[in-house]
Amino acid sequence: MTARALMLQGTGSDVGKSVLTAALCRIARNRGLRVAPFKPQNMSNNAAACADGGEIGRAQALQAMAAGIEPQTDFNPVLLKPETDRAAQVVVHGKALRSMDAASYMGRRDQLLGAVMESFERLAASYDLVLVEGAGSPAEINLRKRDIANMGFARNAGVPVCLIGDIERGGVIASLVGTKSVLADDDAAMIRSFLVNKFRGDPRLFNAGVVEIEQRTGWPCLGVIPWLNATSSLPAEDAVILDQRESTSGKGLHIAAPMLSRIANFDDADPLRLEPGIDFQWVPPGQPIPRPADVIILFGTKSTLGDLAFLRAQGWDHDILAHARAGGRVLGICGGYQMLGKRILDPDGLDGIAGESAGLGLLDVETRMSADKRVTNSRGACAIRGDEVSGYEIHAGSTSGPDTERPMFRLGGHPDGARSADGRIEGTYLHGAFVQDGFRRSWLSRAGAIPGASLSYTKEVDRALDALAAEVEAAVDIDALFATAERPGWSPASR
Repeated sequence: MTARALMLQGTGSDVGKSVLTAALCRIARNRGLRVAPFKPQNMSNNAAACADGGEIGRAQALQAMAAGIEPQTDFNPVLLKPETDRAAQVVVHGKALRSMDAASYMGRRDQLLGAVMESFERLAASYDLVLVEGAGSPAEINLRKRDIANMGFARNAGVPVCLIGDIERGGVIASLVGTKSVLADDDAAMIRSFLVNKFRGDPRLFNAGVVEIEQRTGWPCLGVIPWLNATSSLPAEDAVILDQRESTSGKGLHIAAPMLSRIANFDDADPLRLEPGIDFQWVPPGQPIPRPADVIILFGTKSTLGDLAFLRAQGWDHDILAHARAGGRVLGICGGYQMLGKRILDPDGLDGIAGESAGLGLLDVETRMSADKRVTNSRGACAIRGDEVSGYEIHAGSTSGPDTERPMFRLGGHPDGARSADGRIEGTYLHGAFVQDGFRRSWLSRAGAIPGASLSYTKEVDRALDALAAEVEAAVDIDALFATAERPGWSPASR
């Protein structure tokens, strides 16, 4: 039997498509439906490893968690991982193919529609409901030709659309009505309803606005959704959100993390950010790393050499070295680990910019990039105290040197990472280690945190998904929304 499918598109980026898709996945699961998330094309450096060794956007991994299923590469068949302002690594069915500049990709992306449809058809044959998330906005009609992310997919697959508008940024009436006015008639006919998201205050105050939109578009409004407080406990998909996340407590162990230009998998920070008694602070470009910081963490990056140059341009290298000389702790994860070494070599530009550079020199290791990209789920133990850990690795290149003889972890029988002789400088390729409550508490204790109440992070995220679903279900006519879902294959153009 073929699943029914429904697509969520937005009037712009960051209108809440990913979060609402996760909420609807949890609602559908709670109603006994076998539901799967699907995003034809995603652009994000936040990736998750799947059991088959492929990678997808972490937003789809969170949506899978909401649906109660394990991540699969079919949930996100095309993933673009930006390496520079004009080029990105293209990942198809979980495997990195090549790096392409934006113009080349835009001219050829329709060639990937076959891969997108293969994944979608497999999901449609295996689930009761497939919830599809668009990318950006269908109103970007200059991108409509060769589109596979919004109406190009919806029309090809025959999947109806619910359009989401964001009232928080203002102009929601114009954005929804304007989207209708610029779309081709056949594209506009795919939209069956709309939602207004991120409303603050009494939604009845927007009743007249809803009427205006309905009359001007012909689409019914199925809900005005309030600002969803539960999202603060969920991983963010885009680095732009980090600008909106302030210091978490103002007291306790102070952890500072510079916001690199190509920062990747920064959701590694979420368990630390939510931990009681931890003052976690993102440091935006243009600001120094605070001197009172107890720990500095360099998170992953999609372009190690590019972000090492960016880090130096901000003067953060001086801050980090001064912090280390004063006895402070530094942790590098993945690309951040590579930066802590003495040298990084990437002569073929396999990780972005071609070349080589001296690293920060805080660990006696050297990294050489290679064409073989390691994508795997990993399990093992902390090499210092034996705490069990699990997570994933997504990286190009290998790191070697004397400090690797003091690994941070032992994963599947092999050492991972490195530590300085005094143990204050650490590096690892393992993402997700802080999700494990025991390891996180042990590591924080070694860093100087005062023992106290600790959260159970996985349970906290699951509770947040439940709360998110409850808030959305209270604001949206879910029965009417799910009733608009159809079995793929029908479209107005095919009648």
